[in-house]
Amino acid sequence: MKNFFTKTRYIQLASVVVMLVCWKLLAVHFNSPFIIPHPEDTFMTVLSLFTEPDFLMVAGSTVLRGITGFLVSGILGLATGILAGLSPGFNAFITPMLVTVRSIPVISLILLALIWFNPGLVPVFIAFLTMFPFICTNVSDGIKSVDRGLVEMAKFYRVDNRRIIAGVYLPAIVPFIISGASSAMGIGWRAIIIGEVLSQPRYGIGTHMQNAQTFLNVDAVIAWTLIAVLISFAFEKIIRWAEHKIVTWVI
Repeated sequence: MKNFFTKTRYIQLASVVVMLVCWKLLAVHFNSPFIIPHPEDTFMTVLSLFTEPDFLMVAGSTVLRGITGFLVSGILGLATGILAGLSPGFNAFITPMLVTVRSIPVISLILLALIWFNPGLVPVFIAFLTMFPFICTNVSDGIKSVDRGLVEMAKFYRVDNRRIIAGVYLPAIVPFIISGASSAMGIGWRAIIIGEVLSQPRYGIGTHMQNAQTFLNVDAVIAWTLIAVLISFAFEKIIRWAEHKIVTWVI
């Protein structure tokens, strides 16, 4: 308990307090729930959303889309990144594709996806295209960071390939994989919500945000936004926890 209340924690708490104070001051200044609702009213709306019968379906559908997009992009990004890191030729081949995907505006991808897929698949497709380049590039950079001298020495002494992978490659690329996964998830959640706002699947946080905006329920829009932030924060914590466990296991 004592370790929880560190200087960093106090600074983070102060940052949250400052944001809430600024929010409250703006709400008092405009004095209109149609522009900026009061923080306490929004938090009450958040609590009311948790009690709605379809809340789990709404939030769960968004989470499921995020996990699906992350897993697909993670598996393909890991495999492609390893090939790109080991083969300079393949790296030269895949780099223009990654640059192109990263450079395309998300809205363009969503508009095309609306033509190609049904509404429920649009956010998954957008999540995949958003997260894949980050994971692939980070894994490739991790492979390239491996000390070739250690690999050559291990081969010279006829060390088993599995031991080379476990003792040389894994410790080098794990931090890159975690960093890529963290960045991908952070940007991926935003892309998923945008995809849901435009594609309007039956269940999804983005769908409810769009519906709330249509009826000028600003407090509901902010409330769903806060829920999306909490989900993103939870997955960020899971990734950091996994990083600690994986690094401990690798070492």
